[in-house]
Formats: sequence, structure tokens, C-alpha cells
Amino acid sequence: MRRTILFLLILCGAAQADEQVPVCYNFGCTAEQTVAFSESRLIWAEEMLAAADSAERERMLLSLVVGRLYGWAGQQSPVSADRAGNYEDGGVNGGMDCIDHSTTTTLFLRLLEKREALHFHRVLEPVQRGLMFQHLSAQIEEVAPELMNAETELVRRYAVDSWYVDNGKPTPVMPLELWKEGSDPI
Repeated sequence: MRRTILFLLILCGAAQADEQVPVCYNFGCTAEQTVAFSESRLIWAEEMLAAADSAERERMLLSLVVGRLYGWAGQQSPVSADRAGNYEDGGVNGGMDCIDHSTTTTLFLRLLEKREALHFHRVLEPVQRGLMFQHLSAQIEEVAPELMNAETELVRRYAVDSWYVDNGKPTPVMPLELWKEGSDPI
């Protein structure tokens, strides 16, 4: 009996454990620090995303949630110093380029996906645009059933590109085609 109670207490504690996620920074992921998101913060993120009644609404809410995750990560790591683009934070500990952002944002999105907080999208590998001047972004794909057309198999993908904003600000989510063309989401 005593072992059963101890086992249940351990299980309850594990259910409330923080989620650990590596965050990379200092351009090209040359530095990394693991941050922890508490269960209460993750429940907030899940509840925010649960309010989505469409893929479009989920993308809008995802923008806010990813921005907030970055803000919380900045409370535990130098990424609070990150500014939009590459020039406002060049040489600052915690500055992030598109490699850092695409990697870290993908890890944040995978955490949300693992916790089944995404209902209209799935997370894909980071995407690249440009040959001479390359830029990377995290990427999601809409999986709403109404998009699937037997004749065209329409698939909608979106860039989730936190590189465009200061740490903690809502993350731009835009159609991948526009992002690949170099459209500025701000």
C-alpha cells in the first residue's frame, strides 16, 4: 500500500514537471541554453490555442503564443537581448539570426504539437529561401480537412518567422509562398 501511494505521488509530480526546451542563440546556434516552461504556462498556451475554431484563428493565436514562449525563454536566457533582424543586436550576447530563430521556433512548435495543442496544423522542418542571401524560418502545414481536394490535393504551408520581431513580440505567421517571395510580414 505504501509503495502504491509513493508511486502515485511520483506520477503526480511527473505530470506537473516543467518542459525543457533548448534555445540557441549568438548567430548560427553557436550557443545554447535549456529553458523550462512550467505546467501552468503551458496550460495557458494550450488554452489560448484551444480557443481556435479555424486554422486561420489558430495561426493568429499561435503568433501570440510563440511570442510569449520567447518572452519566457528570455527570462531564463540571454535571448531577451534579441532584436528584430540581424543588425540591432549584432555582437550582443543573446542575439539571434534566422538559423537560431528557425531552430528554436521549430522546437517551440514541436513542444506544442507534442502536447496536442495544435488542432489545425502540423509542424514541418525549417524552410529556406534564397540562394545568395539565404533566410530560414520555422514552418507549419494546415491539416484542416476542408482543404483536402481530391483533384488538386491543396496543401497550405506557412512560415512562422520570429526573426522579424523583438524578443517576446507576436511572431509573424504568413503564407509560405509570400514568405518565399521575400514579402515583409511587418
